[in-house]
Amino acid sequence: MRFSTRLLCAALGTTLLAQLSACGTLFYPERRGQIEGKLDPAIVAANAVGLLFYILPGLIAFGIDFATGAIYFPEGKYSVAPEKLQETLGTDGQVDRRKLKALLEQELGRSLPLDDPRLLEQRGNPQQLAGLGLAPSA
Repeated sequence: MRFSTRLLCAALGTTLLAQLSACGTLFYPERRGQIEGKLDPAIVAANAVGLLFYILPGLIAFGIDFATGAIYFPEGKYSVAPEKLQETLGTDGQVDRRKLKALLEQELGRSLPLDDPRLLEQRGNPQQLAGLGLAPSA
């Protein structure tokens, strides 16, 4: 194999590898799950490099980032401290939905439909918590 062919193959492979890793999902995994927001120009530029050289990897990168929501800037405050969530527990250890809704509105500035009858609840058990290395407390 000639040197120029090897050099071309190495450049092509490096570019493809860089483009496939130039995905906001890999750079910012904590951003996944966002639905909308302001676009991050660094992620858009990284994905656009794929469009300049190779159409398919660029389209795949954009598609993955839009589907996961990793292309958007985070909205700032999107979590509540566990200590504050303890205030929403009743005397029986169950979550008081009215207190939780008020706390989320106060902390996040969003009104979530916690009284919607279509809301699905998932309950855990002590074995699941132990599997995650957590101790049950309520």
